[in-house]
Amino acid sequence: MFNKITVLIVVFLLSAVPAFSAGSPGDTDGGNEGKVSKYEKGHKLVLSGKHLEKKANKFLKKGKSTKAEKSLAKAEKKYERAFKLFFESNKEKPNNADTLNYLGFTSRKLGKFIEAEKYYLSGLKIKPNHKRINQYLGELYLNTNRKDKAIEQLTILESCNCKEYDQLKEIIDGKRISKY
Repeated sequence: MFNKITVLIVVFLLSAVPAFSAGSPGDTDGGNEGKVSKYEKGHKLVLSGKHLEKKANKFLKKGKSTKAEKSLAKAEKKYERAFKLFFESNKEKPNNADTLNYLGFTSRKLGKFIEAEKYYLSGLKIKPNHKRINQYLGELYLNTNRKDKAIEQLTILESCNCKEYDQLKEIIDGKRISKY
């Protein structure tokens, strides 16, 4: 009985070893396993920039304008770095609607509305029903006083039954302020 249990434990342990020795995503032994793409790095910077903007809003509500300004300046630097990474990613792997969306988003965050519109429109040529691009392009149109164009983007989103439609509609209707 003792031998059977010992044999079973040894067999189990030996069968489990290859699963653990295959490596983890963090290993970098010459392959691509641990390499983070420029797109992923840019995405993380955008998330960090959004977080800093939320932080700035909290500071403003507390009357701490100097801290808010510092947070916004940090966010802007994150968006600048993200833009560069997305630009490089787009060179390496062109015609990716998600990358073009982020190029548009970061351009818009940096106040480069003409550039942002070009990137959004390029992304829509590839993927006309891209929810985020249609939402963000609608917001861009509102920011540049083209409500009629924003409503066109809303119409495209109408059948998606998605939060992007709801958010853009609320912004157009004045029930919500664009956080982007």
